[in-house]
Amino acid sequence: MNAAVEDPLRHIGAELFRPLGVDGVYARTARYEDVLQRLGAFISRHRDPRAEVLHFPPVMSRQQLEKSGYLKSFPNLLGCVCALHGSEAQIRAAADAYETGGDWTSSLGASDLVLSPAACYPIYPLAAARGRVPREGLVFDVAADCFRHEPSRALNRLQSFRMREFVRIGTPQDIVAFREHWMGQAEGLARELGLPCALDVANDPFFGRVGQVMAVSQRQQSLKFELLVPYHSDAVPTACMSFNYHREHFGTVWGLTDAAGELSHTSCVAFGMDRLTVALFCIHGLDIARWPSTVRRALGF
Repeated sequence: MNAAVEDPLRHIGAELFRPLGVDGVYARTARYEDVLQRLGAFISRHRDPRAEVLHFPPVMSRQQLEKSGYLKSFPNLLGCVCALHGSEAQIRAAADAYETGGDWTSSLGASDLVLSPAACYPIYPLAAARGRVPREGLVFDVAADCFRHEPSRALNRLQSFRMREFVRIGTPQDIVAFREHWMGQAEGLARELGLPCALDVANDPFFGRVGQVMAVSQRQQSLKFELLVPYHSDAVPTACMSFNYHREHFGTVWGLTDAAGELSHTSCVAFGMDRLTVALFCIHGLDIARWPSTVRRALGF
């Protein structure tokens, strides 16, 4: 990408973010946060009234994420919370190593926490712990601060970002209907926000050679679609929403079954809250007062 194409995004980033010394990790300005919170309220107005609303912390159980299969699919993206372990003397010695030019991080060991890579992962064991899935299935609205280890200066690929997800657990028929509904809804929501978009089949960024086979299979089965938004006229479109059908994967992993003992299927609709917010500023400009009236009305300005 040449400098002429990059300049508009650099300018927007400089106005909305403050650098914190690591690529893809930024402080957000009040103007940016105001739009993001209004976007969250806009999305809330469209959720299923039956949805249970939960906001997860930025960390989750390492054991649960391991059991979910994440290490098999995306080990390169995972961040683990590490800590100094041992006696007081051992911890003190490790910390003091920094003062003498040593590497204190060599004494770190993994804790029982990882950084959440997506908002929906904690919901499946939580739902399973409640017992059988009811006949009408389950609906959740979940959110979390997430992390993926992919350092980049691009505004559409932050390492630390916020994700909102509508999650459905139920029969295959329930899941297909849920996802089809939201794939239809999404383009209408984008139009209300004045965002040019296209819906297309996609795949997750599975790791390694085996991952390439998994990606092909995912596309062939049409298990993932994305709502793609170009940040400017010359930009490669960015995936700002995704529509995922996990089939019975999480049902099998966590023992999610209905009263008849049938495995439940699951699906999630993910909103990239930071990607959507950046898109709004890139497309409509930094002066919110000059945004189209329909967009301002949708966001409650």
